[in-house]
Amino acid sequence: MNSFMECILEFINYLQIDKKYSSNTIASYESDLNDYQKFMTEFLKKDIYHIEKKDIKLYLKYLKDQNKSPKSISRRISCIRGFYKFLLIEKIIANNPMSTIELPKTKKSLPKVLSIEEVDKLLDIPLTDAFSYRNKAMLELMYATGLRVSELVSLHIHDIDLTSETVRTIGKGSKERIIPIGEIAVHYLKLYLNIYRNELLKKEYTDILFLNNHGKQMTRQGFFKILKKIAKEKEIKTSFSPHTLRHSFATHLLENGADLRSIQELLGHSSISTTGIYTHVSNEELKENYKHHPHGE
Repeated sequence: MNSFMECILEFINYLQIDKKYSSNTIASYESDLNDYQKFMTEFLKKDIYHIEKKDIKLYLKYLKDQNKSPKSISRRISCIRGFYKFLLIEKIIANNPMSTIELPKTKKSLPKVLSIEEVDKLLDIPLTDAFSYRNKAMLELMYATGLRVSELVSLHIHDIDLTSETVRTIGKGSKERIIPIGEIAVHYLKLYLNIYRNELLKKEYTDILFLNNHGKQMTRQGFFKILKKIAKEKEIKTSFSPHTLRHSFATHLLENGADLRSIQELLGHSSISTTGIYTHVSNEELKENYKHHPHGE
């Protein structure tokens, strides 16, 4: 009989090899399942073969008591469901205690979006050294393409084609997409690549596009830190994350006449319904602007 941790390891291997999930998704699944295993074995003294529905309900109550959001709890339920489905298929367990567990109702929140003025302010940074030119190229490329931050920091030099003005990326589900790059982003990418990137290289060569001060791949956390610093310096009050630039890219495209299907392709969404949330963002903007009408209040 497999131990709890061995079952988790087999499932993670399945996600890596068979499902080809991204490293970020794998890390998320592993973290959620390790937390679940710890609760079951340490708090309830249960192994993988003797967990019942009531035990899972106790775990969900524990998550709620930890002030986890409904969205976070839903993600964990989906993860554990997939785990038990795998164990059933592999005939490691005979019964699924998750079969009647429902997802909590979550309120869909609209993504935060920066105004065009705020984006312009964010992108208008003083260019004084290799780091500032790198930051400028990253910000311009992200806003020009709507890349996820994980996609941005994973880019290699050969993923950028400055002749055809496109970027190639591998998104969720290992799906490849080719995205056009605007003239401004191309201009600053050329400056960064041709002049300043070499200054960031250390002894070991790497073809990763965006390098940190150690000459290694920029991390998502590193990029967020840079973004927060620039936003503070620019006195941008809107609370946002790197993903906000992606949301802003999509919303500004829609507001300027792009069709939803094209935006779906650019963002790499598998379903048009996911992209549809940006129509709600634009509608909210319309409602807000309508208040300026003499009879709008």
